[in-house]
Amino acid sequence: MEHEKDKYFIVKRRALPEVLVKVVDANRLLDSEKAMTVQEATEVVGISRSSYYKYKDDILPFTENAKGKTITFMMQMEDEPGNLSLVLNEVAKSGANVLTINQSIPINGVAPLTISVEIHPSTVDVMTMVDAIEGINGIRSLKIIARE
Repeated sequence: MEHEKDKYFIVKRRALPEVLVKVVDANRLLDSEKAMTVQEATEVVGISRSSYYKYKDDILPFTENAKGKTITFMMQMEDEPGNLSLVLNEVAKSGANVLTINQSIPINGVAPLTISVEIHPSTVDVMTMVDAIEGINGIRSLKIIARE
């Protein structure tokens, strides 16, 4: 039985299936080589495109920095008064600093929202913040799309 607290894990690289490590490698190639396609990246690391697409949003490298870093997440939020305020309150409670907010016009009652926040790994627990935001009534989905 899966518990909410078991949504995220920190796992040593040696314990990961090789395909997940290769997905991270493919993402690094795509981030560093602007012209490289997913097909080229998956060929270089030796995995299928279907494996890449299956896991690409589910594994991110864990890095610790003494200085702040930026995390960008994208969410689908129901167009209800106060929802953005609830999200921003959770960000503030976590100790993160909002850098950018981009909310598009709602379509069929759902607004896409992208937020970039600066965090300090020594003081901000990112997964606690993300879990709190995901727990807000009206947040349909949330994905971390970038870490710098």
